[in-house]
Amino acid sequence: MEKIDKKANILEAAERLFTELGYEGTSTRQIAKESGANMSMINYYFGSKEGVFMEIMSQRIIDFNNQLTSISQDKLSGMEKLLKVIEGYAKRILCNHGLHKMMHRELSLSQRPEMFLKVKNTIATNLVVIEQIINDGIDDGSFRPVDVRMLIATLMGTISHVAISPSKITYGTSLDINNPEDRDLITIRLIAHLKDLLTMYLTPQK
Repeated sequence: MEKIDKKANILEAAERLFTELGYEGTSTRQIAKESGANMSMINYYFGSKEGVFMEIMSQRIIDFNNQLTSISQDKLSGMEKLLKVIEGYAKRILCNHGLHKMMHRELSLSQRPEMFLKVKNTIATNLVVIEQIINDGIDDGSFRPVDVRMLIATLMGTISHVAISPSKITYGTSLDINNPEDRDLITIRLIAHLKDLLTMYLTPQK
């Protein structure tokens, strides 16, 4: 139990540091100090700082995959499934927008090709599930034919953009995405917008 707790402590501390300082600005020494672990323990569990980073990202992607799989197997309409996916993804990203921003920066720079490829392949498995939900809706006539991958890029890109550049929608207001209450309002607004977009875009014209 103590080993499991230590591993979890390392991941929690690393996530906080990565969010605050970025990948390059965080050292394994800082992670060890913040988590109350020693350097050898970090090396034992993860091998390196990159290993810690990959574990955090992999856990988040796998958790979302489990959520997607559960939704895809529910006895719901295609639209109900897709709306649940969007709601879950938006909440997941905005509740930890700082980490998402850091992760997005690391992936966009592609300075670590091996890490980039691993994450890219893992994310692709999640996109396949979403793509299947939309294609099933097209096949059964509940969705009109659309460019599925462009639609997914639009949905995921909008959520990511709000998380990374919230000022695009908060300027001229007192809303602050770092304030939990304001973040909840922004999340509700984002989900409502995407639901309207999906409903209008995918509903077949009579």
